[in-house]
This record gives sequence, structure tokens and C-alpha cells, in this order.
Amino acid sequence: MSSQLFPVLLFLIALACVPFLIRWLKARVPSSSRLGGAQSRFVSAVAVGPHQRVVTVEVGPAHDRVWLTLGVSASGIQCLHTSAAPVDDASHDEVSALPGGAV
Repeated sequence: MSSQLFPVLLFLIALACVPFLIRWLKARVPSSSRLGGAQSRFVSAVAVGPHQRVVTVEVGPAHDRVWLTLGVSASGIQCLHTSAAPVDDASHDEVSALPGGAV
């Protein structure tokens, strides 16, 4: 009986170690999103039907960001419009947040 139980026990131990192994590998292998900062960012979404949406995402490297307006449905995704992403200037946002827009 114990000779049949041993392989099962080893398999369960190996299965329990898989999440730790994955976490260890993720910490040591650089991912593509961390390398160049070329991360996509969700901007907005508007539902235009029960299974259709118009979604705007920001993609590209930090110096050349682009907004893509995409039509998303159950049958596929289609690019509707492409434009340069607006410049995100933190100092401009702080000034415009003050009453009258002045310092």
C-alpha cells in the first residue's frame, strides 16, 4: 500500500511547489513591459450595444505615445482612429486646478 502512495505523495508535493516556482521565475526573468516602459494604458470605454464597445487605449514608447480608438465586438477588434497622445504635464494640471487658473 505504501509503495502505491509514495508516487502520489511526490506528485502532490511537486504540484504544491508550482506557484512558488512561478513566482521565483517571474522575479528573475525580465518581462517585456518592464524593459522599455512600453506599457499600454486603458483610457476609456463606451458601450454602443449589448456586445459592442468603443475603447480608447494608449500604447507605444514613453517618447512617442499614441491613442488608439478601437471598435470591439464579439466578432473582432477594428482600429477606428489613431492620434498622438496628449502630453501629460503635471505642472500644467496643478496650475489649472487653482481658482482662476493662475498662481
